[in-house]
Amino acid sequence: MRFPLAIAICCAPITGWSQTQDEQPVTTEQHCVVRLPSESRSDADLSSRDDTDPTIHVSADSSEATAGQAARFQGNVNLIQGLREIQTERAEVSQETGTFSADGGLIYQDPAVMIKAQSLTADIDDNQAELTQAQYWLNGQQVHGKAEKLQILGEDSMLLEGATFTTCPQDDPDWLLQAKTITIDAEEEWGEIWHAKVKIFDVPVFYVPYMTVPVSDKRKTGFLIPDFSTSSKNGVDVSVPFYWNIAPNFDATLTTQMMSSRGLFLKGESRYLQPWGEGKINLEYMGNDRLLEDNSDRYMLHFEHGGKLTDHWRLYGNFTTVSDDNYFSDFKSSVQASTDNQISREGEASYFTDFWNASIKVQDIEVLGDTKKPFQVMPALSLNYYQPGLYGPVDFHFNTELTRFSHQESSQINATRWHVEPTLTLPYQIPAGSLTTELKLMQTWYEQDDPTGQYDDFVSRTLPQLQINGKVNFERDLTFAGQPFLQTLEPQIQYLYVPHTDQSDIGLYDTALLQEDYYGLFRDRRYSGLDRISDANQLTVGLSTRYLDSINRERAQLAIGQIFYFDDPKISLDGNEEIPERQSNSALAAELQLRASERWFLRGGVQYDTNAGSTNRSEVLLDYRANDDNLVQLSHRYVPALGTDIDGQSIDISQAGIRTSWALTDKTYFVGNWYYDMNLNRSVESYAGIQYESCCWAIRLAYHRHLNTNYDDQDFTTISPNNEFDSGLSLKFVLKGLGSTGPLGVRDMLNEGLFNYRKPYYLRN
Repeated sequence: MRFPLAIAICCAPITGWSQTQDEQPVTTEQHCVVRLPSESRSDADLSSRDDTDPTIHVSADSSEATAGQAARFQGNVNLIQGLREIQTERAEVSQETGTFSADGGLIYQDPAVMIKAQSLTADIDDNQAELTQAQYWLNGQQVHGKAEKLQILGEDSMLLEGATFTTCPQDDPDWLLQAKTITIDAEEEWGEIWHAKVKIFDVPVFYVPYMTVPVSDKRKTGFLIPDFSTSSKNGVDVSVPFYWNIAPNFDATLTTQMMSSRGLFLKGESRYLQPWGEGKINLEYMGNDRLLEDNSDRYMLHFEHGGKLTDHWRLYGNFTTVSDDNYFSDFKSSVQASTDNQISREGEASYFTDFWNASIKVQDIEVLGDTKKPFQVMPALSLNYYQPGLYGPVDFHFNTELTRFSHQESSQINATRWHVEPTLTLPYQIPAGSLTTELKLMQTWYEQDDPTGQYDDFVSRTLPQLQINGKVNFERDLTFAGQPFLQTLEPQIQYLYVPHTDQSDIGLYDTALLQEDYYGLFRDRRYSGLDRISDANQLTVGLSTRYLDSINRERAQLAIGQIFYFDDPKISLDGNEEIPERQSNSALAAELQLRASERWFLRGGVQYDTNAGSTNRSEVLLDYRANDDNLVQLSHRYVPALGTDIDGQSIDISQAGIRTSWALTDKTYFVGNWYYDMNLNRSVESYAGIQYESCCWAIRLAYHRHLNTNYDDQDFTTISPNNEFDSGLSLKFVLKGLGSTGPLGVRDMLNEGLFNYRKPYYLRN
């Protein structure tokens, strides 16, 4: 606050100035707006001001001035200097002492703060001012309060004595800090508070000798709000996180967590952001877990990085290790979900240009609970070259990959694989359809070191492949329920030919069977990886249709297709080629997505074996969405032969579920889900949570019960009604503005539990 001595005095209102009688909001946050006094100015008033202008412009009903000494003003006094303004009844400016004073009630405003006070004394030369019996509001923030004495120290900070501090918008806030001293730095956007009592609904709840609080969303080192929960497995669980703002591009969160059944659990997460990439490091540790028979230590280490060194070079790394297979089942981690049963460790460096790219990659995958370890990729070198328009309309693509597979167990096979795949493509595309012909040659060499002698030392495999894919686009106008629609009809046909060659002398290193949904019918591979390339002499026929409304928004999608085999494929994962896997055709695959109205949505998929008359897989999701916070989802999924029962018999998975979130009031939400196993007649997971959230504070109470996975059990793959369940309560309470914004509505609650919420539609808007 500064008032140079050059003064222009007038007794009439300043030209172009208009006072608004409406209250002005500090912030536009929905339903959470701090209202300023009616005398406050609007932001539009600032646009015509010059902050570099040293002149004080004054208007008043009457004035009295002595040249070179002082000036006194009475009645509706308005002082404006740059972006600063004071409204008061009486004011005096002394040029001799370099001071300014006002009393009888006043309002001070600048871009950072608005203050309503009884009196003001300012030192013009030192840029300081003192106000008594003040009320303050930080412009653009939710922060406001009162002070017996308020000092403005320079341009960007304030010192308050006998003060209160709150981020609640109302005049009678639900919570506030009552402190002996508060310092607010408007530039740094943080406040320091000494000897504070926290009052909730005017009741003191705890005392804090010193604390810092944000006056915006700027990050600051300090403790965050603790979490409380109970669990039948972990007991009473209390976690206290500490946030460390190391640098603008580097921070860490350190959490001390106490579990009454297990012991002390320490967690740390550090994040960094650099011009050459971003990443995070997680370290978690529990010493002497009391629930384990040997009281062994538990730990987890995770590192992830992604970024670029130059415009051409890309780097990616991901490494995770845990002390035991049950780690993610027993502890909630930000690295991996409890339902994940694989840990991937990989590193990759890639180089990209317009027409070619190359990479080197290492990878190690650990399957939790499985004594049979996968192969490690140590390393894989790949090169891809693209040449569109190589000869007229013909495109050329060349891919080669050299991979070394190793194994941690000395009794297992090790191998080196070199694969070369040149491809010629003839595309033809017009709005009415497309026809693409592709011819490729797949040449693979293997060098295998097999201690058992099951596989040959050297194997060479040569396979040509022909793929012809054609699609036609039809459309027509129609009317349904009185509304105009555009319907498309898109038949698609594909012929694929790959000759058969014996591959039983090749080990399985990175190969698995791919899922045959509708879009998978048009793939040229049945298996992932390169160790098995299935023979094919087949025709795929598919038909899809879409419905678009008058604003070209997709309202429905339906697709159905099937593969017809001229020759049954003989290649299998187990090497048995005596019995064909298919008979004349594949499963019939269908997909449906429907936006029946603005609130009703449906998605479904099925693979039906027409030969056996049975369903291979199915899933359906039905959504009712009144808005983003009010929804109900019904779901069912069926997967045959996913596991075995206690008698060793194959068992299907048939699960039905319901998930909902609903606003009980404008501030209270309920979220719940329930999933039921229809084969074993038992609940798989139950969750119910209720949350109240206002502009000032939020509280959430939740209950959960779900299946536990124990990889130490030798029969962990057995699907049995006697599996272990974990249940418990969790409580979260936050005061907004004290280091946390609190729960973010119902969105994060919808993702609680084993099954996350998924939208049942992927229609194009």
